Amino acid sequence: MKISVHAASVDLLANTLANLSHLLDKGHAHAVARKFDPAVLLAARLAPDMFPLTRQVQIASDMAKYGVSRLAGIEAPKFDDREQTFEELRTRVARTIDFIKGVPTGSLEGSEDRIIKVPLRDRTLELKGLDYLLRWVIPNALFHVTTTYAILRHNGVELGKTDFLTGSGPGFSQSA
Repeated sequence: MKISVHAASVDLLANTLANLSHLLDKGHAHAVARKFDPAVLLAARLAPDMFPLTRQVQIASDMAKYGVSRLAGIEAPKFDDREQTFEELRTRVARTIDFIKGVPTGSLEGSEDRIIKVPLRDRTLELKGLDYLLRWVIPNALFHVTTTYAILRHNGVELGKTDFLTGSGPGFSQSA
């Protein structure tokens, strides 16, 4: 069976972002239940030289929307990176999911061989579409979602592996 670029990009990233939204829900609920300002979690980071939780979510969102848009050869929506609440972050994640799910499947056909150029601060990456997806987009998106999970878990939010893997996304049954 051959896996499509759509399945490896849109389906995987939409599910990962749905799980990220679930993590954000649990983080917000934790702060509310323990009666502290949720902004404390949003500003938390694992190490002084790492981005805080808010930026981790923004980058995960950007990886998904720019990854799929570059593969499809279309323009991605621009987000202002001004989210300051859990609700604003969940809205951003939902907008990202809506965007990538709205990319026509046909626009991704043949993208595995398309040359993708990614501007970085000091250079430009140039990869074939499949390498771009498998070696850049997916690892980066998962890194930033994992880091969000780790920040929340480190700050006492009751999370487990199933929250990361299945969250509230489709595809897994949550039977006992």
